[in-house]
Parts: sequence; C-alpha cells; structure tokens
Amino acid sequence: MIQLSKNGVYLLNNREIVNEEEAGRLGLTETKETGRKGTMTYGIIKAHNTVENMENLKLKFDSMTSHDITYVGIIQTARASGMKEFPMPYVLTNCHNSLCAVGGTINEDDHMFALSAAKKYGGIYVPTNMAVIHSYNREMMAGCGKMILGSDSHTRYGALGTLAVGEGGGELAKQLVGRTYDIRYPEVVLVYLKGKPGYGVGPQDVALSIIGKVFKNGYVKNKVMEFVGPGVDHLPLEYRNSIDVMTTETTCWSSIWTTDTKTRDYLAIHGRLHDYKQMKPDAVAYYDGCITVDLSLIECSIALPMHPSNVFTIRSLKENPQEILALAEMEANKSFEGQGVKMDLMSKIHKDGEIYVDQGIVAGCSGGTFDNLMAVADIVRGQSTGNGAFSLSIYPGSMPTYVELAKNGALVDMASAGAIIRESFCGPCFGAGDTPAHGELSIRHTTRNFPNREGSKPGEGQMAGVALMDARSIAATAVNGGKLTAASEISTDYHTPIYYFNKGVYENRVLDATGKADSREILQFGPNIKDWPEFPELSKDLLLKVVSFIEDDVTTTDELIPSGETSSYRSNPIRLAEFTLSRKDPGYVHRAKEISAIEQKRKKESVLSDEVTVVYQSFAEVTEVSPEDTVVGSTIFAVKPGDGSAREQAASCQRVLGASANIACEYATKRYRSNCINWGMVPFEIGNYSDISLGAWILVKDIREALESDGSEVTAYVLKEGQVKPTTLSFGYLTRDERSILLDGSLINYYKNSNK
Repeated sequence: MIQLSKNGVYLLNNREIVNEEEAGRLGLTETKETGRKGTMTYGIIKAHNTVENMENLKLKFDSMTSHDITYVGIIQTARASGMKEFPMPYVLTNCHNSLCAVGGTINEDDHMFALSAAKKYGGIYVPTNMAVIHSYNREMMAGCGKMILGSDSHTRYGALGTLAVGEGGGELAKQLVGRTYDIRYPEVVLVYLKGKPGYGVGPQDVALSIIGKVFKNGYVKNKVMEFVGPGVDHLPLEYRNSIDVMTTETTCWSSIWTTDTKTRDYLAIHGRLHDYKQMKPDAVAYYDGCITVDLSLIECSIALPMHPSNVFTIRSLKENPQEILALAEMEANKSFEGQGVKMDLMSKIHKDGEIYVDQGIVAGCSGGTFDNLMAVADIVRGQSTGNGAFSLSIYPGSMPTYVELAKNGALVDMASAGAIIRESFCGPCFGAGDTPAHGELSIRHTTRNFPNREGSKPGEGQMAGVALMDARSIAATAVNGGKLTAASEISTDYHTPIYYFNKGVYENRVLDATGKADSREILQFGPNIKDWPEFPELSKDLLLKVVSFIEDDVTTTDELIPSGETSSYRSNPIRLAEFTLSRKDPGYVHRAKEISAIEQKRKKESVLSDEVTVVYQSFAEVTEVSPEDTVVGSTIFAVKPGDGSAREQAASCQRVLGASANIACEYATKRYRSNCINWGMVPFEIGNYSDISLGAWILVKDIREALESDGSEVTAYVLKEGQVKPTTLSFGYLTRDERSILLDGSLINYYKNSNK
C-alpha cells in the first residue's frame, strides 16, 4: 500500500522511479546535486531566495496569513520593531475566536484591532465566520509558483502549486519589518501516487495512511513532500487539498503537487486563471527519499486518540476491537498519569460487539470542503442520524461554499437528516466548539486529535476523546446511529455537481486594503490587548532550574499551552502565561514564577536568594562562577517537544514567566525550535538526560561567547541531589540573525537594537 525507499531516488519524465544503483547502471549522467535542481521545490525556492547561496536560504514570501489567535501578537511585535505598513498582502481571518463567547469583549476587541490594523497598514480583513483561514487562502490567494507564510501550522496550499509554510508569529513579524525567513535548503521527498481510490475512500483516509507510515520514524521531518505520479490525475482538486493540509501532521516543512487541468479549472472558477501555470519536475529530478502510495489499496481508516499517526483501518478495528481499543486506551492514559482521570474506550464496544461513538464532526480546512460535504449529503439524503445521543455537526469551510451548498440543496439534505449546520469556524479543530460530554468519543474530519484538543479539562475531572476519520465514513456512521461504519460498507450514489464560486460574498464584506495603508488610521485597542514585557539580554553564563520534567515520547504544543478557551487571552501575554502547561503540569507556573522572582531580586537589588547562594557554592567547587554576570532563569525538559501547532505562545509564555532555555533530546518541529529562538530561549539539545530531573540546577558556561563565535555546543554542569556532574549541551545550526536574537534576548530587542 505505502512503501518507503531506504535511499534517494531519481524520477525520470515524471513517471519512472530509479534508485541510485539503477541510475548508475543506466548511465544517468545527472549527479544528485544536478538532479535536486530538477524538483518543483527547487525552482520555487530559488525564485524566492534573496541571495545567491542556495544552501543557506533567505526567503521572502508573496503573501502572509494569520487568524485571530495570532495576528495581534504579530502586529504588536512588528509595530514595536518599527513597521509602518504591511510590505505584502497580509490576510487577517477571524475563524478561531469568532464565537465571541468567552472572556467578555476580548475576542471582538481583537477583531476590531485587526480591522483598524488592516486599514492603517494595508491588509486584508476577513470578518468572523466568513471563512476559515485556509479555505480563504485557497480561494483567493494561492497560485502556482507562489510562497505563502502563515502563523498556523496547517498553512498548506501545495495542491494549488503553492509552497506554503506554517510558522510561529515571530517569523511573520520578520517579514513585516523587511527581514527574511532564513533556513537551510530542505531535503525533498517524492510522494509517488499511483492507482485510483476505491469506493468510499476519501482524502482523509489517504492522508491518515501516509501519516501513520511516516510520523514515528521521522521520514519527512522538516522536509518538503512533492506529490507526483499518475495517481494525481485521478484525484479531484478538493480531494488533493484535503490530503495536502494534513501533511502538517507528518512534521514535514511544506508540500507541493504537480498541477494540471484540474488545478487550472479550480483557479479559473475562482476568477484567478492568471495564477495558473503547469508545474512538474524536470525530465530528471533527484529526491532524498520516496514514498510510493498505491491509492487503490488504501482503505477507510481511523486515527484513534491521541495522535493522527495512531492509524488503523476501520475494517481491522472492527475485526479486533478488544485488543486495539485496549492498547489505544492504555497509551492515551499515559499522558494523564497522576491527574485522576482516564480515557475510556472499551465502553464503546457494546453487547453486540460493535463499536458505537457519540458524536460526528465535519469541519474546517480539512473536512469542510465542497466535495467532502457533497459526499456527506449524498450519504445522509433521505435518512436519519437517529434520536439518541449521537449528533452530527457540519461546518462548511467558507461562506461561498455554504452558499453553493444552499443553492444545490445539500444543506437541506444534511439538515433534514438531523445534522446541525454551523458557521465557518475552526473551533472543533482546537477545542472551542462542539466539545463532547465527559467520557464520549467523537469522530471528526478535522486536523488533530491530540490530548484535550476536543476541549475537555482533565484537571477538572473531564475526559473525552477524538478519533479522526473521513467525512464519508463519519456520514456512514451517522446514518447507522453512531455504530462505527466505513463508507465502503454502505451503498451510495455519489455525485458532485459543478461548483460555482460566488466572489460577491467576499466583495460585499471583506476589506482589502492591500497597497492602501493609511497612517492616519488609529489602532483600536481593547483592555486585554497588551504590549510584550521586557526581556533580558543573554548573560555571559546562564543558571537554569528545571521547573518541569516531561518524559513522554512527544510533547505537543497543546500540552505546552492549551487551546480552547485560553485562546481568548492570546493578546495579553501576561494573562495567557498563567495557562502554561496547566493541563500537563499544573505546578509549572508557580515554580517558574519562583525562579523569575529570584532573578528580579538579583537584577534590581544585586541580592541572591539563600537557595541560589548554596547552588553557587556547589558549582564553585568544580568551575569558576560569576553571579553578577549570570541570569537566573527557568527551563523545561521534554524528550521531544513541539509537535503540532505553530502557535508561538507555546514558547513565548514560558519566556514571559522567566524561562531562558528549553532542553530536549530533539525538537519535534522546526516551528517550535524557531519560536524558542525568537523569544530568546536557547534551544538546547542533550544526548543523555539521566542526570537531569525536576528541580535540578544547570550552570551553562560561556553561552554568550559560544553564540558570538559560531559555536554549536557548550559545557554545562548539573547539580542534582548535592552532586555536580559535567555535561554537554548543543544548540546545532543557527543563522547569524538567530544568534543575534538569542544574544539580545528576544526578537523585539533585536529589532530595537538594529534600529538604533
């Protein structure tokens, strides 16, 4: 079904895959270096690179996009750094905090701030419930050969020929002040599609199958996935979009697809035929790896809690529910040890041996597409979702999609069957809409099923779970009253009518002030919109206390800073910081504040606490220490932090509470590591962490000198249970700008110093 190559491959004429040994026997003259230039990725990156060096890139993007969890912080950062107007089209959508139901006026205050910022700086303001962020960008912004940067991890428009990247807000702020996105040239992995999807198999089934194969082994981590092959021809454009947006869950950096008449037709329907051009690899292209996917062998699938990579075919799950659900339950509960709550999946197996779920959701950038919702309508037409506990909610991705579904009667079909038709809203993707009851299991065609992603609060005794499925199988389950059912098990006459895009929906409501900045416009602030606090610059040495110690295989950004109702406080760094690690390690905030108070007293009064005095005495026995030249900060240790969202707050909240570093065995994504850097936290890596524990003190020697001299590691000393042991901490490759940001203490400090 899905095969991974052990080494790199050549792709010949966009069809034939040749491994390196075969290439030699065939007398292929292209070297790897030459062949790499034949990928679509190379051409797009070269066109956006501002320097000749194609190894160490400095990229500028065609446009950017943010939603209402992230844009206030980005604009505030850029404003503090001297921005006068947006230098490129910048889309500000309102699809995350659009319920305006938590925190009083907070959410709508943020929206009015964005509207005034769009007028003042020249941006595009998409009002609440008009479209989810990625639906709007597909419809209005993406185009062949473009690059788009977004402050949401699912910024993926590869099926439209756009190399799109999801990053933390700091990277967008850099673009707003005229700087570049700096990265080493990424490896590129070929995703070769062949065959045609079987009956009832949808895009989420394909996406989950790929994620299940490549996530845990890191096969595409921080790389570009390049989709080609005869199988692409069999996929409608919206089908490709739904697969493409899920590539984020593989931990790849970005994705790109070959384009064809279906791409052209999509852009033409949306009034943007000028954004089309044919894109395909050169006659000879070299890839650093290859994923071969036989679409005809993909089955209807499900990703059980608590990760999109926890994938099983629905068939195999139903054949062996006791063993599979017991294992999934056990693995899920590892995340909640000591919190007094447990995931209960076994109760979903009823007396008849069937699995019954409690809720179905089809929503957002992955599920709420026109094609997906037409398939749902086809399945539920003339049937009932039942009178029991099971419920079905539908969230179209944009108002133009909503309008077309209304015109052709699909909304009537779904609503008549018992489905609830909701607004264009990302809530079900991050715990701010349709939160299940305690103990329930929700099946969702959304992007993620991380712990608490559905909105439950384990710290308050609440527990629910999410399993990811395709819209078609969710609809099949709905007409069976919640009994888990694959779309391939039922008979449906699918039809997808021609889609007519009503651009007037946007023209009548969206503000597009691109290139029309008005400096006279006054920014509209609400009482919860606060400036960033001051951050100290990096000292000669660094004294760290480990205030959270996490040994889970992976720590998600949702665990580092919860989603859901906390999103309402994203414009207030101080208040938001109170939620840091609140569901994973409730004692973290208190412990971090204790260290912050120690540092404030040292800085203002030149007085060390009794605890730190004793700590220095221990370190002085093995190395020279200089308290007056050493910032005292906190750090967390996590084996592999940062999987998931691009939200910068996962890092900035730690910094607000006085963190000076993160320590990890490795970082799950480039996004999280970049966020740490942009907020002045050194992203240390450690090989053997056996000497580190909660409460351990770590003295990092000559960190400032290492960063100034292009070093990549430092000597450190760990004080644990009265014993001092030496260790080595590395921080790997850093660009010159990243080193400067760490030295200055934050992205904002760096810009302020640069403008002096």
